[in-house]
Amino acid sequence: MKHTFTKIIFLILVVVFCGLSGKLRAQSALRKANQYFDSYKYSLAIEEYKKTIERKSPTLTVTQRLADANRLSNHSVAAEAWYAEVLKFPEAEPINIFYYAQMLHTNGKYEEAKVQYLQYAEKVPVEAAQARKLAEACDLASQWLKRPPMVEVKAVTELNSLYADFSPIQYKNGILFTSDRGTAKPEAKGKEKDKIYGWTGRPYLKMFGSVKNGANWSKPVPLSTNLNAEFHNGPAAVDSANTTIYFTRTNLVKLENKKANPDPTSWIENPFASGFVNRLEIYTAQNIGGKWSDPKPFAYNKVEEYSVGHPVLSPDGNLLYFISDMPGGFGLTDIYYSERLGNGTWSKPINAGNTINTSGREMFPSFDQKGTLYFSSDGHNGFGGLDLFSTTGERSTWSAVTNLMAPINSSRNDYAMLVEENGQSGLFSSDRFSEEATADIYSFSLIQQPAVLVVTTLERIAGQIGKKSLAPLSNVRLRFIQPNGKDSLVAFTDKKGKYYFKVSKGNTYSLEGSKPSYLTQPATIEVSNNALDTVNTTLVFDRIQTNIAIALSNIYFDLNKWDIRPDAALELDKLAITLLANPKVKVEMGSHCDSREGNGYNQLLSDLRAEATVNYLVSKGVSRNRLTARGYGETQPVNRCVDNVPCSEVEHQLNRRTTFKIQKEIASR
Repeated sequence: MKHTFTKIIFLILVVVFCGLSGKLRAQSALRKANQYFDSYKYSLAIEEYKKTIERKSPTLTVTQRLADANRLSNHSVAAEAWYAEVLKFPEAEPINIFYYAQMLHTNGKYEEAKVQYLQYAEKVPVEAAQARKLAEACDLASQWLKRPPMVEVKAVTELNSLYADFSPIQYKNGILFTSDRGTAKPEAKGKEKDKIYGWTGRPYLKMFGSVKNGANWSKPVPLSTNLNAEFHNGPAAVDSANTTIYFTRTNLVKLENKKANPDPTSWIENPFASGFVNRLEIYTAQNIGGKWSDPKPFAYNKVEEYSVGHPVLSPDGNLLYFISDMPGGFGLTDIYYSERLGNGTWSKPINAGNTINTSGREMFPSFDQKGTLYFSSDGHNGFGGLDLFSTTGERSTWSAVTNLMAPINSSRNDYAMLVEENGQSGLFSSDRFSEEATADIYSFSLIQQPAVLVVTTLERIAGQIGKKSLAPLSNVRLRFIQPNGKDSLVAFTDKKGKYYFKVSKGNTYSLEGSKPSYLTQPATIEVSNNALDTVNTTLVFDRIQTNIAIALSNIYFDLNKWDIRPDAALELDKLAITLLANPKVKVEMGSHCDSREGNGYNQLLSDLRAEATVNYLVSKGVSRNRLTARGYGETQPVNRCVDNVPCSEVEHQLNRRTTFKIQKEIASR
């Protein structure tokens, strides 16, 4: 009996001890998880929180932190699942509805995301406008996915690893890019091993290079250690001569602002602040004798207050664009620019304006050879996460931004565009297929979309104005040159002055029209990717006749002025192209006035206008010795509007015109 009692006591103690041991292990895991979380080591925190809930039912706090840690480390699928669990707690804060909607959006679940955004709008009226905008973006994304793809996208397996690989830039006959694959050798030990960044659980970012041989890429190799410092390095940009590199580097500083962003790669404002924060800086280095010099800091780095990073030069090298969360911007991060000054320094940063910058994040700016700006944003309407956009302009003046659409954009993060010189292909980065939040480098190439180019050839009738001045010109010889500049096709227009060419969108073609006794007419035709299926262009031909005035359409002057107006410049540009294609032709540029001033004044004014026209053509490359300027004053009106005859402004403007005559001595060619 005594033996049995002792055995029972022993079993009770074992059970109690095991229970206490499990509880202590759970408490230890929770304590460790909280320490990791508060230090932004989210990959480590996630593992410890999982250990906690294996031994104990999760509380709201633990569930919340698991959701937040997965969101902040870009594990959107896991974050979606954990936010769904958070919302099962009645006391959960409404912000979790928003985060849940974000994760659904990022995971391409647009209908479900829309429901959550609208629910958040009801719960938090002060945020309703933004939430409804995001709900509308979900509808837009669903509609956009129905469009036929314009490009083909493929992963570049030779450049990608199991780690994050992103931000390719052109460098010599290859690229530079950023990766956290690590630089240490596999056999490295101790201090020689790669340091691990606790936020991601992977090595710190470094810059790598790869050379392209035909269609193949060489094995990526890290840049020199003076560029790749101990912590994060990249993304980068280089100048057109490949002699100066501008790149991003992190700096750990003591945290002043409790809402500062602790992670330079995420740009997410984090409410869980510890004592320090990573901030971005820009550095530059020179390539001297094949080696990179020690980097120097950008003049406007200010880590104690804000970050600057993601630098890129404008095509002419005179403007440096970058992103920053400095005070006074429109959102979490904006694109700024500085202008290169004569002494080699840079001007004070200026915000690039709210056409491109939003209340969200604008990041990873880049340019193609034509000066088109590409950037990523989560503030403009998109598919989810960061989307790629394009715009044209400079400084703070830009055209409306264009979403690059699927399959370049996805519901995940898509960024860092590199457009090759042909304008038809390139590279970009995306984490679309990675639950581990590791980006890969993708290639894209335009799918050739067919279109029809309708060429119309017209003759300009001397001595006529308005609609009567143009008539169809048949049997014009058209030499149509393909985008490669080599292959050409010759055809002739029909009796209506028309011919139809098959073309592909996204290409630029050259066209030259010629006919005996007429001036040759060249043209460059850009068929954009967004062009209609039928594209029209018109060539206007002038017969080679001596001393016959031909009125040029739309070249008018404002009253009492001789400035070349923008609308007139467009027409003079066409004339300049014609004259350059007909180098033996000399012409007289004539200018005419209306009758509302005295004869002497009008003669002087027309002389000034004729000379201004000649000067403009010279600025476009036409030799001055081929041009003669002559003012006719008010001596040759084209309508009834002579002295003392009341006329409308439109009628008077017809007399303020420009004409040209082919001069007698070179009439035949």
